[in-house]
Amino acid sequence: MGSPPGALPSRTEAVLAAIKHAILAGELKPGQPLVETELAAHLGVSKTPVREALKTLAGTGLVTTSPYKGGAVREMDRAHARCIYDMRLLLEPVAAGRTVAASGDWSAARRALEAADRSADAAERSLANRVFHREMYLGCGNPLLVRTLDDLRDQTALVSAAAWAQRPSWEREAAEHRAILAAAERGKAEEVRNLMRSHISSFVARNFAEDAA
Repeated sequence: MGSPPGALPSRTEAVLAAIKHAILAGELKPGQPLVETELAAHLGVSKTPVREALKTLAGTGLVTTSPYKGGAVREMDRAHARCIYDMRLLLEPVAAGRTVAASGDWSAARRALEAADRSADAAERSLANRVFHREMYLGCGNPLLVRTLDDLRDQTALVSAAAWAQRPSWEREAAEHRAILAAAERGKAEEVRNLMRSHISSFVARNFAEDAA
């Protein structure tokens, strides 16, 4: 999991990381209310860092807010999920290709794939998957592009967890990840761009085929 924004106070950073992890690991379910007093008591903090953390998570799309109901874990509808993957298809292959052109150290990406292979459940696999994808675009040289993909990556975790539950496809995706990493280790930026584009497109084709009709 990526670090929370550095400008936040340290206690808010810790609360943000805890809530974010609980959402992405499936401990807090889509649609579940996020009650400030309950979260504060559970985490042993005041309501202020919880409130600030929820504002940040709302900005990344993991949390929705309502003036009457407060915060809740985002429920991912198909239209929004398709928009996320459209954005990833436009941005992530380019960022991955640039990262390959600029980097030669893929040890963290390889460790992420090994962690995914060892994972005991879909939550652990999802978290490892997020690490792998971030390593593939982190070195693209454009901090705005990285930030955008970080936000998309968080929301992608909500989509992929639901998709794996309905259409188990992790073995195929793991093989695609290994092919991407192998090309990166050979320094083949164009090949990585193409493989990443195919990887994202194949997920869309499996899970959103009826939307393209």
